[in-house]
Amino acid sequence: MSTATTCPYCGVGCGVLARVDADGAVHVQGDPTHASNFGRLCVKGAALGETVDLQGRLLHPMLRGSDGRLQRVEWGDALDRVAREFRRIIDEHGPDAVAFYVSGQLLIEDYYVVNKLAKGYIGTANIDTNSRLCMSSAVAGHKRAFGEDVVPGCYEDLEQAELVVLVGSNTAWCHPIVFQRIAKTREAGAIKHVVVIDPRHTATCESADLHLPVKPGTDVWLFNGLLAFLFQHGAMDARFVDTHTEGFAKALAVAEAEAGDPAEVARICGLQMSDLLTFYRWFARCERTVSLFSQGVNQSSSGTDKVNSIINCHLLTGRIGKPGMGPFSITGQPNAMGGREVGGLATMLAAHMELDKPVHRDIVQSFWGSPCMAHRPGLKAVDLFDAIGEGRVKAVWIMATNPVVSMPDADCVKHALARCEWVVSSDIMTHTDTNAYAHALLPALGWGEKDGTVTNSERCISRQRAFLPAPGEARADWRVVCDVARRMGYAQGFQFSAPHEIFLEHARLTAFRNGDIEADGVPVARRMLNLDGLTHLNREAYDAMTPVRWPVLADGQGTTRLFSEGRYAHADGRARFVTVASRMPLHATDCEYPLVLNTGRVRDQWHTMTRTGKAPRLTGHTPEPFVDMHPHDALRCGVREGELARVCSRWGAMVARVTHGGGILAGNVFVPIHWNDQFASDARVGGVVNPVVDPISGEPEFKHTPVRVEPFPVRWYGFLLSRRALAPIGISYWTSIQGDRFRRYEIAHREQPAECGEWARRWLGVTDPEADWLEYEDRSTGVYRAAHLVDDRIESCLFLASRPHLPSRHWLSSLFMQDRLEDADRIALLVGEPADPEASTGHVVCSCFGVGRRTICDAIRSRDLDTPAKITAHLRAGGNCGSCVPELRQLIAEVRSQVEAS
Repeated sequence: MSTATTCPYCGVGCGVLARVDADGAVHVQGDPTHASNFGRLCVKGAALGETVDLQGRLLHPMLRGSDGRLQRVEWGDALDRVAREFRRIIDEHGPDAVAFYVSGQLLIEDYYVVNKLAKGYIGTANIDTNSRLCMSSAVAGHKRAFGEDVVPGCYEDLEQAELVVLVGSNTAWCHPIVFQRIAKTREAGAIKHVVVIDPRHTATCESADLHLPVKPGTDVWLFNGLLAFLFQHGAMDARFVDTHTEGFAKALAVAEAEAGDPAEVARICGLQMSDLLTFYRWFARCERTVSLFSQGVNQSSSGTDKVNSIINCHLLTGRIGKPGMGPFSITGQPNAMGGREVGGLATMLAAHMELDKPVHRDIVQSFWGSPCMAHRPGLKAVDLFDAIGEGRVKAVWIMATNPVVSMPDADCVKHALARCEWVVSSDIMTHTDTNAYAHALLPALGWGEKDGTVTNSERCISRQRAFLPAPGEARADWRVVCDVARRMGYAQGFQFSAPHEIFLEHARLTAFRNGDIEADGVPVARRMLNLDGLTHLNREAYDAMTPVRWPVLADGQGTTRLFSEGRYAHADGRARFVTVASRMPLHATDCEYPLVLNTGRVRDQWHTMTRTGKAPRLTGHTPEPFVDMHPHDALRCGVREGELARVCSRWGAMVARVTHGGGILAGNVFVPIHWNDQFASDARVGGVVNPVVDPISGEPEFKHTPVRVEPFPVRWYGFLLSRRALAPIGISYWTSIQGDRFRRYEIAHREQPAECGEWARRWLGVTDPEADWLEYEDRSTGVYRAAHLVDDRIESCLFLASRPHLPSRHWLSSLFMQDRLEDADRIALLVGEPADPEASTGHVVCSCFGVGRRTICDAIRSRDLDTPAKITAHLRAGGNCGSCVPELRQLIAEVRSQVEAS
């Protein structure tokens, strides 16, 4: 029997059906009835069953003793200690001396109770979330334009549009199911044009009609120029602007003054004039236009202005609140929007109410019956960790996130936590970069064990249901927060016994005094977040709840899209044009740091890899951290593709493999965000990132950090495959990923071992002189190969060379699937290549079905396959989530050009 639940990755909010077999194996497939995905799943979602094992799980509460070691304790002792330390610090230093740092990985019910504890009972607004790092600029932009943090559209709008503009979003990799909906509609001819605006040529660009590789930081120039162009060419909906908006004249005047000349805009943005005008003309002509934007817009010191510059263009043309049109912010986490709904940011109250509005504070406090209420905004994420480092915040409770990896200037975060009096971490994993600094570790439930709700990017509330028992002593986050609150003396507000009780209280708060009161005789605007139709759910109805978009009014029906009647959440009902002036990022490149660092996700990994790092099929596509550079920049920096380089900024440094992906502009580099000290020796790019933030949203500048790239010299490169995990101690560079029946290590070192054989045996733990040990060494070329077999089955193999050109890991990986190696395999291990050249399928392209590059290229060549659909029909590659389809197109073009050249 399957359980209907929700995927825990990106903000698409895909429905999932999970089934547990008698042997405990978990099988996952897409839910065909869920309107977010209609049964489709990306490779990360499809691999969820591989991530629910208990290896590395935090299963019991732990406290750090005076000797610095973590010791297992009873739950009661842990809860007493957490409550006692928080109470002591509050009594001695006041409520703002404590803080909470939470996550879009929490469920609505978890988020709600911790927000209630902080703001309504402790009396501090020092509760912020990792959503500050990815979506807070969108929040601020929505509130300025609409009066409330509202995404007006829905996924159906993407399928009803004529023009889809993807701004700062590698949708094909980061939101694959949404991208497939766009691609399928475009193939059917409904979408006329797809435009991608991104400094990088990403996989998403492969399916676009037009790619605008804007210079990083110039988005406001681009969209101010569009605003001026639309007005000048008669694309304005004057009736809509006059009837439903304010602030148009001033916004237009600034836009025309700085961006009224398209030639100047093209020069500033680094674009071809013809491409810029093509985009502007398409936007002017296509009434049904959706502008989907994500982290490339938000993660900027001018992110809020970028958001409003996009919204301004939709307000000018009246393209909002109608089918197939509107600005669309797509979130990066499964419950980033749900967290915003319950006030998870330091600048907000629950139910979309505002801390700086006395009437809103009164509404929330009256509803909660709480003893106090935070009366001013709390510390946003970057400021929060600065305050911890300065000793102003003396206790912090971190939930479901890893700020030592994910924050900008992450080394300062590490140092702040190291000196903090009291650090609590609620997590599912024992060992993370952040947990190394915790005084108390509290075991949380993971995906598959949690029960509650999440809200996706289109305002759709879905149930996340448990289908696995709680492992060890792990507990729901909401329950742990309630237990601590009661121990702190706040029993009255935290008597919840199940998540549905919390959800109902949240729903009732959204409807409480919503728009029906007056302050000083002035009507208070009705809040659009309203779950009145869900306030009477009993336990059975909550358990059976089907996905629904808010607002959900008294009839229980959801709302497809908002603003269809032209009324907004500002008190006068009008939307606001926001005047935005262009400005470049604060820290510019210079002779010491001449390159611009951009960070982001890769296709098959998620956040800091604590979940995706467990799934073998997710590690083959991008097995180690890299720095993608233009070849000319690499030459100037003295680094070469395949070798290692150090990426340095004013804030820190990291080491990664140099690649030339072909999609990076000269002067720019790209590094993925996922790797950390659990998976690599020195790959936390957060330690390099610029900590400057948007002055309105507080969101950091993850897309523009001045850096230099320099060689990381080593004497040898190598890799190791082993059936058991090893400790790569004393090695200058290493990365580690989980393969199928083995662990893979990429390694490099500054010194050559004096005796490779002795060193290899010692590291692999092969002490028996009679062990089945194969080795080959050529000292003149610096090549060394070794393998350890037990009962003719390979246990480990090690390959070293003075250059990074080493044998195929994919062929060697296949040997670990065999119960017994043949003599030919033994010889091949020593030679360093398979006896049968066809044995190596090449680098994994399609992770869903494990199809390699060589297999695909051979099929394209031999069968004259000229479309991704034909490759899918022959090899299945590209036939599931479709996130590899752009790469299939690249391979088709590459092979055909080779054939033509020959």
